[in-house]
Amino acid sequence: MPTPTELKLGWIGTGRMGFEMAARLAKGGCDIAVWNRTRAKAEPLAKYGAKIVDSLADLARRDIVFCMVSTWDDVKEVTGKLLGGQGKPRMVIECSSISLEGSAELRAMLKQKGVEYLAAPVSGNAKVIKAGKLTIVASGPNKAYEEARPFLDMLGTGSSYVGEGELSRIAKICHNVMLGVVIQNLCEITVLAEKAGMPRHAFLDFLNKSVMGSMFTRYKAPALVNLDFHVTFTPKLLRKDMDLGLDAGKRFDVPMPVAGITRDLIQQMIGHGMTEQDFSTLLLMQAKASGMELKPENKEVGDGLSS
Repeated sequence: MPTPTELKLGWIGTGRMGFEMAARLAKGGCDIAVWNRTRAKAEPLAKYGAKIVDSLADLARRDIVFCMVSTWDDVKEVTGKLLGGQGKPRMVIECSSISLEGSAELRAMLKQKGVEYLAAPVSGNAKVIKAGKLTIVASGPNKAYEEARPFLDMLGTGSSYVGEGELSRIAKICHNVMLGVVIQNLCEITVLAEKAGMPRHAFLDFLNKSVMGSMFTRYKAPALVNLDFHVTFTPKLLRKDMDLGLDAGKRFDVPMPVAGITRDLIQQMIGHGMTEQDFSTLLLMQAKASGMELKPENKEVGDGLSS
């Protein structure tokens, strides 16, 4: 098996997360070539040593190609173009949030071309990646995972291998269902605390110091306190993942009543036109339903990520 320093990497997609992930590999000294539909968005990676290429065909002879794009349609399009020429990579690692069916179709497509495939969705956002706290769950051939593991681990705090096939997709779907349920509950209790007379920053300070605090509740605290809803993850993307979770529940005959209610509340938020800010704007909808109009508290609140 080649050592990590002998492998040439390719990277597809430099959106909010893809850019930061590719940057970590480039800063780590990897030989990495990057393609993005809008080249200008990838070009800043050159200062870290990445090669910026003009076509997906330029990545076809790389050993391992990572893919981090928005939707299954995007994944299918870029992978088709990657494999459409003479060369082919030895392995594709797909990190986007796509359905079980899409992932299985991609696996079959790559197998037909003799290309190894790891499904490797991630947990985090751009700020989490910068802080070195991204986590990755992977499934596919164990041998492929062991070869790719040094690069996966370089992207954050480490990777988890959960088995063959599309099991990592199930893990990520479960994860994002919990994301939706937790943010809704966090908004509910924060509004309850404020309506009872507590400042939001004081309540969240207590919560985050307690056993119920987590990396997630800490890094969402500044948004909830100061109503700073710059996008880390949109309501429509969260709705998509809640739908994937509910579909999986139907497939495996698992009732998911809490997830179902949360999905409807996210849909209600989207129906009110709250689509362009972060999904934590659920706080404002919860406040409105409680007869409250929130104001920023303008308090300096740690997010647990910044050094």
